[in-house]
Amino acid sequence: MSTTKIKICGLFQLCDAEFVNKANPDYVGFVFCEKSSRYVTEEKAQVLRNAINPAIETVGVFVDAPMSQIEKVYRSDIVRIIQLHGSEDNAFIHELRGRLPEAVIWKAFKVCSKFDLDEAEKSAADMVLLDNGYGTGAVFDWSLIESFPRDFILAGGLTSENIPLAIAKFHPCGVDLSSSVETEGVKDKEKIFAVVSVAKRS
Repeated sequence: MSTTKIKICGLFQLCDAEFVNKANPDYVGFVFCEKSSRYVTEEKAQVLRNAINPAIETVGVFVDAPMSQIEKVYRSDIVRIIQLHGSEDNAFIHELRGRLPEAVIWKAFKVCSKFDLDEAEKSAADMVLLDNGYGTGAVFDWSLIESFPRDFILAGGLTSENIPLAIAKFHPCGVDLSSSVETEGVKDKEKIFAVVSVAKRS
């Protein structure tokens, strides 16, 4: 059995909760960025959280959000993990951790070069997420991460076809999928089932 966990990100419809309850990924993500097509309000996220199996951990995705917003969402018990997906630096992470010492903090990095990985390596976050960008559905150059020294979650362009290779080669702590488990911009039950099954077998 794989020790790599799987996250299905960008849930925004009530049927998405039904899909993940049946597929049983390790994590699901709610996007609190208004520019995203998968944006959910705090109220909508609460409805989804209530509909999702409590054993599935919830992650809140924030892009350069005010610290007060992050703190409010976290204290509402909607999410247990905070994923920072903007330009938040270590100073921001340290301040956030001071306000929410019990929170788990992830930081996403867009990987285009070794420089990006140097920044990720030095991150004060509990976990780093290595991505090609923000929801474009393409993989980045995986050769860049062959010697990356810290634990990470892999994102960007992952599918049921390439997840086994990614897990076998890099042994990430987790894989994160969003657009690749959608059809015409909405979550696809069969695609979710397929990737969760593959990730847990790999």
